[in-house]
Amino acid sequence: MDSLSLILDDMHFDGVVFAATHNTAPWAWSLATPGLACFHMVTGGQCWLLREGLEPTLLQHGDLVVLADGGAHRLVDKPQSLAVAEPLRPRMTRSQMAAHPHGGGGTPCQLISGHARFDVDMAAPLVAALPPLMHVRGLGEAPPLWLAIGLQFLAQEVAAPRPAQQAIVNRLGDILFMECIREHVEALPEGSGNWLAALKDRALSTALACMHREPRRAWTVPELAQQACLSRSAFADRFTQTLGEPPLTYLTRHRMRLAARQLSHSALPVNRIADEVGYASEAAFSQAFKRAYGASPSAWRLQRTASLGTGQA
Repeated sequence: MDSLSLILDDMHFDGVVFAATHNTAPWAWSLATPGLACFHMVTGGQCWLLREGLEPTLLQHGDLVVLADGGAHRLVDKPQSLAVAEPLRPRMTRSQMAAHPHGGGGTPCQLISGHARFDVDMAAPLVAALPPLMHVRGLGEAPPLWLAIGLQFLAQEVAAPRPAQQAIVNRLGDILFMECIREHVEALPEGSGNWLAALKDRALSTALACMHREPRRAWTVPELAQQACLSRSAFADRFTQTLGEPPLTYLTRHRMRLAARQLSHSALPVNRIADEVGYASEAAFSQAFKRAYGASPSAWRLQRTASLGTGQA
């Protein structure tokens, strides 16, 4: 498996929550999904996306836009629209296919909007490296084939109830999000200094794949350099310059995220989790975890369980 596939697998995608809307001018929606990537696909007409700090973005028929961090934004019929924005997130479900009518009866625009479901902690490095807005245009001389096919397929699925419809839409939403990430990574210029640029560097990508494939292995810098076919110093320098931290620091952070997921989603004892993420002793693991999360594994698990129980996570 390549490194991007392994990183995406670590995010544990779980489908999408979405809403189809049939909007007529004047209209406006507001949406924020903190930490979870959200998206909008224009299946008819056009609209504008407004986000603080960014220029207004025109979205036309066939376009896909992804906000990787789920930051607050508005969708409107025009930038100067006087329509009061209604919150879109409460309309999003995993089972409602019918389009919500919205607006004042003027020029129409059809949208499919949603957000991905994945492990926010495991996704944090990837999400932080992505731009606040990724816009894939469906119009023009050569729109991406995956977008044209995906849009057509999705429009067909939401047109009428069919068996296994929700499962298919969930998987399709995941695929479109992954395709958008892949296209962004492929378009990064050489030497961009972006963390994602490591995925285009054969040596660094190989090392990342090793760490994500076998996080419990007692990797050393010389071993990773050998996998990358570089000298120890050349590998360490390139890794640190591109990813912003030394190889073993990156590995430790990844192990701590894996441990946090296990503490949140399993009943495994702490000593088992320590072993699964590459620590020979529970004491050493507990010290590393406390440095990363500010609490011992057991205390953090209790806090996490309590926050999940009250709906604060």
